[in-house]
Amino acid sequence: MYRMKSRVRRKNDLDPDGVRVIVNWDSFLPNTSVFVPCINTDNAKQQIKKICSDFGYETTIKIVIDRGKLGVRVWRTT
Repeated sequence: MYRMKSRVRRKNDLDPDGVRVIVNWDSFLPNTSVFVPCINTDNAKQQIKKICSDFGYETTIKIVIDRGKLGVRVWRTT
């Protein structure tokens, strides 16, 4: 019998549209940004706020279109 392994979302992964997005939060240094392409931008913002709060990061989050793709850009300020 063949079983598909499910791709379980880990604590610090994002999945605003149901697709797992992995961000290397350890490399997310002050004065850098990350773009997360997604349709459900509100869900992405909530997930990012929770993760960054857990790490103690202060951020600015905006809904943007980057190279023709809708998503969320998050800047780490501290």
